[in-house]
Amino acid sequence: MKKDLLSIGDLSLADINAIFKLSQQLKKNKRKFAKSLSGKSLALLFQKPSNRTRVSFEVGMYQLGGKSLYLSPQEINLGVRETISDVAKTLSRYVDGIVLRTFEHKNCLDMAAAAAVPVINGLSDFSHPCQALADLFTIQEKLKKLKKVTLAYVGDGNNVCNSLLFAAAKTGMNISVATPKGYAPADKVVKDSLLIAKETGSRILITEDPFSAVKAADVVYTDVWASMGQEEEINKRKIIFKDFQINAKLLSNAAKNVLVMHCLPAHRGEEITDEVMESRNSIVFDQAENRMHVQKAILIKLLRS
Repeated sequence: MKKDLLSIGDLSLADINAIFKLSQQLKKNKRKFAKSLSGKSLALLFQKPSNRTRVSFEVGMYQLGGKSLYLSPQEINLGVRETISDVAKTLSRYVDGIVLRTFEHKNCLDMAAAAAVPVINGLSDFSHPCQALADLFTIQEKLKKLKKVTLAYVGDGNNVCNSLLFAAAKTGMNISVATPKGYAPADKVVKDSLLIAKETGSRILITEDPFSAVKAADVVYTDVWASMGQEEEINKRKIIFKDFQINAKLLSNAAKNVLVMHCLPAHRGEEITDEVMESRNSIVFDQAENRMHVQKAILIKLLRS
């Protein structure tokens, strides 16, 4: 039976640990896995442009001995030129897996329901599972553990925030989320994460005070204030989010050797300062690199099953 990755909610703690273990092996010895997906093909179906997601999947698939095919928004025009179901059924006859980067999470659900091959969520408005897995892998790599580590997320309660909440709860990592009023993560995401946290011992805090969120945090994380599709809100959000910038003043309330993360692209001078991005505390580009290693592990797990 085929498996998909649409949300961190699809994964057990055992699944996450297995992905991390394989990611570590892939990062350490690229040649050992050079033929792991020989003869396999991957369709990259993107409604949104991308730097890291596209390049990391394309290069990762190549390094595993497989081939990827990029399908731009203009080529497919998903749901307009052709139904999602028809696209999924057709691609299933050609390729061994599909990465969908889309606006609405429902598109991922519909694609997975119709496809006969694994579907990976490369980003939707609800979830960004590959990003969150790479983030936690990076934290574990740097701090040698996840349990009882405290991650503070400051900014918009968006898809990345949702995925980090689920991932933290599942792994027993503590997470504090600070957003302006009206921009908190979805109630259902918070409720579901809190239920999981009861079993794992994770502590979850949702606040509107960034200084409270980062207090004694081991890791501070941010993302853009306006995601793709929210361009008309940029000027409004700059005003609303101005006190949620990751800067030296805010970080002074965090742990002494706090690590700083950003999923990129970064709008320097808005959600994060140049000073912080370029500081010794920043692991932003280690985090970006690990997208490829973790996604290679995901591809092996799903396409070889």
